[in-house]
Amino acid sequence: MKGKMKLSAMAIALAWLLFMDSTRAATVSSPSPSPAPAPAPDYVNLTELLSVAGPFHLFLEKLESTKVIDTFQNQANNTDQGITIFAPKDKAFSSLKKPSLSNLTSDQLKSLMLYHAIPEYYSLADFKNLSQQGPTSTFAGGLYALNFTDNKGSVSLDSGWSQTLISSSVYSTRPVALYQVDSVLLPEAIFGKAPPPAPAPAPAPDTFTPADVSPSGSQENPFSPKSSPSTSANAAASRPVAMTALFSPVVALVHLLLVAGGVVVL
Repeated sequence: MKGKMKLSAMAIALAWLLFMDSTRAATVSSPSPSPAPAPAPDYVNLTELLSVAGPFHLFLEKLESTKVIDTFQNQANNTDQGITIFAPKDKAFSSLKKPSLSNLTSDQLKSLMLYHAIPEYYSLADFKNLSQQGPTSTFAGGLYALNFTDNKGSVSLDSGWSQTLISSSVYSTRPVALYQVDSVLLPEAIFGKAPPPAPAPAPAPDTFTPADVSPSGSQENPFSPKSSPSTSANAAASRPVAMTALFSPVVALVHLLLVAGGVVVL
């Protein structure tokens, strides 16, 4: 009986040791859970976005004709930096008379389109710091830079040829920021220096007024002396004296004749 009890105790101990070894082995061999992968950025179809917003039809047409839309799309969805695009509305293109875009070569037009984006995502709040960093390079390269000015949240862009404002934020979720601007961005690298402002018009010549004409219809001679009121008054006062001096001899002669005639009659 005692032998059976010893065998049972040994069997229990052996089973406990085997159980502990298996538990320890399972604990060592089980891999630790890997961290969850970071969510991929949302895919943004720029062609669809520009087709719906805006209207940016003319801008999109030029992006597609120059294949720049492919460059922008790749930057938006295959890089960590993202992209910031400045899109002029159709009216900005249709109202542009000088300089004309019709005279640009295909390479110049492509550079012009690349000039409308920065290879990094910027929210509206980021432009305050960006404005303090000086010129910012665009997709077109170092010669095609933009200057930003943030005035209490109102952001303006200076291309060297002209200035324009960001009039609205169309889309701003990393990795894509799309902003509407009021004018086409014209780089100096293509169009040269901006023309100087037109001179102020010359003042109009003095016009003639009715007050310059005498009542008789003839204009006064500016070189003739003008009579003063005192001179006119003196002339008027001298007329009776002159008339008296003229008629005094006549009256004396008549009186003499009458006297002579009376003597003859007597």
